[in-house]
Amino acid sequence: MAYKRVIQGTVVKKSGDKTISLLVERKVMHPKYHKIVKRFKKYLVHDEKNQANVGDVVTAVECRPISKRKSFRLKEIVQAGVK
Repeated sequence: MAYKRVIQGTVVKKSGDKTISLLVERKVMHPKYHKIVKRFKKYLVHDEKNQANVGDVVTAVECRPISKRKSFRLKEIVQAGVK
């Protein structure tokens, strides 16, 4: 079985039915200045039961392509956002 990537981030948008937009932040060393800088990337994640809300911290696992830009599905909600 192939290795499945697991990403964790914050839900920034509910984009359509059964889809959330996930903002993943990673910290990397700047090659010239040797300082820790933040890098951000957005992923579209398949949320089958529409259970995640904006502000939630969730984990997603890689899966087969569901659409052109959607190749992750919701694994679990780690922390509920503030309502």
